[in-house]
Amino acid sequence: MNYILNIHTTSEKAIVSLCDQDSVLAPLVNDHSKKHAAFLHTGIHQILQQTGISPSQLKAIGVTGGPGSYTGIRVGLATAKGLCFALKIPLMIFNTLELMAFSAIENTANKNGLFCPLIDARRMEVFTAVYDARLNEVIPPSAMILDEHSFADLLQEKPIYFFGSGAFKFKDLIKDRISQSSFSDQEVSCEAIAAFSWNRFQKNQFENLLTAEPIYIKEFYTPTKK
Repeated sequence: MNYILNIHTTSEKAIVSLCDQDSVLAPLVNDHSKKHAAFLHTGIHQILQQTGISPSQLKAIGVTGGPGSYTGIRVGLATAKGLCFALKIPLMIFNTLELMAFSAIENTANKNGLFCPLIDARRMEVFTAVYDARLNEVIPPSAMILDEHSFADLLQEKPIYFFGSGAFKFKDLIKDRISQSSFSDQEVSCEAIAAFSWNRFQKNQFENLLTAEPIYIKEFYTPTKK
C-alpha cells in the first residue's frame, strides 16, 4: 500500500485527504477559510482514525504551497513539514495554480482551449497562470491586476476556460469578448489532488525538507501599526 496524506489549505475550501496511490480513501473538507488552522490537525487525526491507518504507514505527504491565502500556506506547509520530519517521509509541494489547472483539465471534456486559474487576491488583483491541455505553461504563475485588456492576445487565438475564486470578477470586465471564454468558480477536487500527488510520487519529485519554501509569488505585506 502507498498511503499518501494530501493537504490543501491555500484556498477558501480546505481539503485533507488520505489516499492509496491515486485512490481517495477518506476526504475531509472545511468551507470556512478562517478556520483552516483549527480544522487541519483535527481533520488529519479524524481521517487516520476513520481508516485505521497509523501515521507510521504513510509513505509521503503532499501539500499546496501557494499561491493563495498566506495564513493557509503557512499552516499547511508547517504541518506537512513537521509530520515529514517526525515520520522521516518525503514531502511534495504543489503549486496551487498548476493543481487547479490539472483539476480543471481532468474535469473538462473539451480540451481544445486554454486553462486559466484565477485566485482572488482582493480588489482587482489575482494570482494567475495559463496552461494548455497538457499542463504546459503558456503564461507562468504571477500576480496580475486585471483590466479589460488582460489575456486579450490569447483570447484572439483560442477560447480560454477561466476558473477559481477570481474568475467572475474578470467576467465583468470582458463582456465584449465573453463568447471566447467560459467561467467557473471551481477550484480543486479531492480526486484531482490524489491523481496529481501520485504522479509526483511516482516521479520522486520530492522537496528538501530543510530548504523547502512557500510559493508566495509576491511578498507578504501587512500595514505598519502606528
